Amino acid sequence: MIAQLKGILDAVGDGWVIIDVGGVGYQAFCSAKTLQAMPQTGEAVKMSIITHVREDHIHLFGFISAAEKEWFDRLLGVQGVGAKVALAILSTLDPGDLTQTILAQDKAMMARPSGVGPKLATRILTELKDKVPAFGSEIEIAALGNSGRSGGADAGALSDAVSALVNLGYRRADVMGAVARANQAQGGDADLQTLVTAGLKELSA
Repeated sequence: MIAQLKGILDAVGDGWVIIDVGGVGYQAFCSAKTLQAMPQTGEAVKMSIITHVREDHIHLFGFISAAEKEWFDRLLGVQGVGAKVALAILSTLDPGDLTQTILAQDKAMMARPSGVGPKLATRILTELKDKVPAFGSEIEIAALGNSGRSGGADAGALSDAVSALVNLGYRRADVMGAVARANQAQGGDADLQTLVTAGLKELSA
């Protein structure tokens, strides 16, 4: 099972790269976000790999970030989401955007990627609501801060709001979603008091 490739970027195509590792070229399928992060051909590159084995093929899927790889794996666990759709989602939403979309249960944003209709978007949001990968608080808070899309809330206020509500006994996954929605409703620049009040109101409903 191939878990990582480290070599020279030999070629880049529509949705794939070829990495030369000791004279052997490995083709890995990638999201548009990963392709944009690739160095120039002929330069060194290292990618995390998920090996997808079926009776009729063996495909390699490559990722620059651990967060994107983790989301790809989670997305494949949703009924109706295959590798092609998972890559389409990650091509439209980077890990931070996807985290925020799941936490906020944003159906419109989830339906944006190619191949994701309203029904599948709802299923993804429902099944992954409590399965947001634990990327660490900094990335989680950055995702919440993107809720407003224009300015961005103060990371300290977001972090403090999450901590305050978790300390009241609510589950972190529920709190993250409530704070994301509260921040989004305020245009992305809510203060601490507003975030806690709105979050608590939603969690208590």
